[in-house]
Amino acid sequence: MTAEPLERAPDRHKHLSQPAPFPDPRHPVLRTARDSDLPELRRLDEEVFQEVAYPAFLLRQLFDMYAEHFLVLDDGEGRLCGYVLAATTALSHDSWILGLCVTEDSRRHGLGRELMVEVLARLRQSGVEQVRLTVEPANRAAILLYGSLGFRPEQPDRGLRRDYFGPGEDRRVMRLGLSRSL
Repeated sequence: MTAEPLERAPDRHKHLSQPAPFPDPRHPVLRTARDSDLPELRRLDEEVFQEVAYPAFLLRQLFDMYAEHFLVLDDGEGRLCGYVLAATTALSHDSWILGLCVTEDSRRHGLGRELMVEVLARLRQSGVEQVRLTVEPANRAAILLYGSLGFRPEQPDRGLRRDYFGPGEDRRVMRLGLSRSL
């Protein structure tokens, strides 16, 4: 199933009684990633995730495999200020959020939520029934965001998985059933 490219700038959460006739130049455009975005995606991933950023070859392959669920925030001046990437499985109705990031200077404006809401809508439309993600246990802002979207710890111990990514790399695993609405 191919999703239509999403080209929009107005914040979907703004009051709809007076829609803006033109995109807000301060609000980035949420759209599907393009092949030409790969160098900028690499820069963004390294800026936000630093030592745990995806290697360039893997980012390329993830783009090739999951382009339909690879969304970016484009500032309109050639720079990306955020992305979300969801991976789906071929034989089941499960998905994983493999990455969500927003640049430091663009945080606290609802952009991470906007990315997540859109990718969850696309996953639901694709027939995905369950979405999982991992989050660093100290990343309180991300945990609160995911919780506000309905994600819950996968295990009774608040989803904490010790050494999930290797020694000392604990993660919280959270899950969302898509049968309920956002």
